[in-house]
Amino acid sequence: MVILGLWDGHDAGAALIEEGRLTVAINEERLTRRKLEIGFPAGSIRECLHIRGMVPGDIDHVAISTHDWAKTLGRWLPSSMETHYRVRRRLAPPGWRSSLTKRLKYRLTTWPGNAFTLALSRHAVTRRLQTMGIHAAPLAFVDHHTAHASAAFLSGFAHAVVITLDGVGDGLSGSIHHYDGERLHPLARIPACHSLGIFFEHVTNLLNMRELEDEGKVMALADHALPVPDACNPLLALFQVSGLTITCRLHGQALYRQLARTLWTTPSEQFAFMAQRTLEHHVLHLVQNAIARTGAHHVVLAGGLFANIKINGLIRTLPGVEACHVFPHMGDGGLAVGAALHQHRLVAPSVPCQPLDHLQLGSSYDEATILAAIQAVPDLRQRRVDDPAAEAARLLAEGTILGWFQGAMEYGPRALGGRSILAPADRPSLRRELNVTLKKRTWYQPFCPSLLETEAERLLVDGQGPPDRFMTSAYHFREAYRERLASVSGQDGSCRPQMVAPGQDPFARLLLALHKRTGLGILLNTSFNAHGEPLVRTPADAIRTFQTTSLPCLIMGHHVITRCHTPA
Repeated sequence: MVILGLWDGHDAGAALIEEGRLTVAINEERLTRRKLEIGFPAGSIRECLHIRGMVPGDIDHVAISTHDWAKTLGRWLPSSMETHYRVRRRLAPPGWRSSLTKRLKYRLTTWPGNAFTLALSRHAVTRRLQTMGIHAAPLAFVDHHTAHASAAFLSGFAHAVVITLDGVGDGLSGSIHHYDGERLHPLARIPACHSLGIFFEHVTNLLNMRELEDEGKVMALADHALPVPDACNPLLALFQVSGLTITCRLHGQALYRQLARTLWTTPSEQFAFMAQRTLEHHVLHLVQNAIARTGAHHVVLAGGLFANIKINGLIRTLPGVEACHVFPHMGDGGLAVGAALHQHRLVAPSVPCQPLDHLQLGSSYDEATILAAIQAVPDLRQRRVDDPAAEAARLLAEGTILGWFQGAMEYGPRALGGRSILAPADRPSLRRELNVTLKKRTWYQPFCPSLLETEAERLLVDGQGPPDRFMTSAYHFREAYRERLASVSGQDGSCRPQMVAPGQDPFARLLLALHKRTGLGILLNTSFNAHGEPLVRTPADAIRTFQTTSLPCLIMGHHVITRCHTPA
């Protein structure tokens, strides 16, 4: 049984579920090289089939998410999606057209679909599938938040409360389900007009950042504010949680105007702090109510709002929570997987889903392909090493920043040791160099650490419990290590770690070798990409990024690559 999952909106992509296992998944941005690509994921479908050695006729079922009015319009009028994409990413000039586009987007996305939009969407998607040779596989549409909630099937839990929160999809901004190990039982649906996700999008936009992209910057900026007491935070009163429902006092443009008025008299850092605190307060209240209602000690989180690691960390450490699974591609880019999982449970209920144990689900390249890409560029030096992990550990111990390209590409927004830029974690001065010179990011954004699972309890105050393999939650360094590891922690000593199990894959061996050399099994790990670009996918992408940045070294496969001439 092979099920193809699709998502053709913001951060479009495709995935394959085979006999209950997620075998391959990729987002369109990695192929087109346009960050958070939109539209029908034709390239992702072809790449998924290529990686698995399949042809279109091998697909048994196709599942796709969302058929609300906005999504249906985009399927029939792709230029409307392109217009909004350009406005949202600040590629279109400001003015009345951009303002109108945003207003229409926020109005139209709140309208849920119906039988008419379902029929229109089915016709549009079927037509695109047929052009790719996918004729016989039945097409199913999966509700937006049901697709998000289906992440529970990969959690490995036998009993959990499942909470989804995002901006909007199919007329909803969230849902709560009870998961019994086999099925999802819906408990509550949160309408789009009461969206905490849209609230935070407005905050991001008002701070002159890109909504659906820069919310992490708002969370980081909040760390640099003087704390505002809850009694003095006017944003808290905009929402109310009662039982399993969220209510917003203001809707649409009224909410945006109120936030703009608050920002007018508030420093940006304080505004970010108040918005972050508003999310934390109300989401924690909702989660606590859901836990009390279901009696579950395991929590599954999905939807774009749970890209907020501070909230995830607070949920993970709530009394009574034994384990918290955050689906690693929590935003809309993960809907293809969710849609496929939901359809798998319907058509093959006797075949259990396999828990998610890694995210190396994308493209990989053999040594011959890597060497050919290197030799195609004349001004590069390369030398072959038998053990790239040991060589990387030596360079990192000497203070070198390097690109790291090994194995299959990661799925989702985080670099997890397949396509990474690595640096020593114990040299705080490198943080500014990476942010300002190489990554060209805002100065206050912290980098993330990758560390050996066995180091978690020693380095982290809250490092006990199930390891976080996918950088989805906030932890805190112990006081004794905060100054030394300042390059991979926030202002408050928090971090977003990847906990790596000891093993024979190159990244685990690199951390082990680094531990032997320095006494610390931890390094700085950030995504291998230039500013504003997606993660690199191919050897050619890696070399191009290496050439256009100030990276001194790239280790790709068994090859150590440097320049013939030092860049200016």
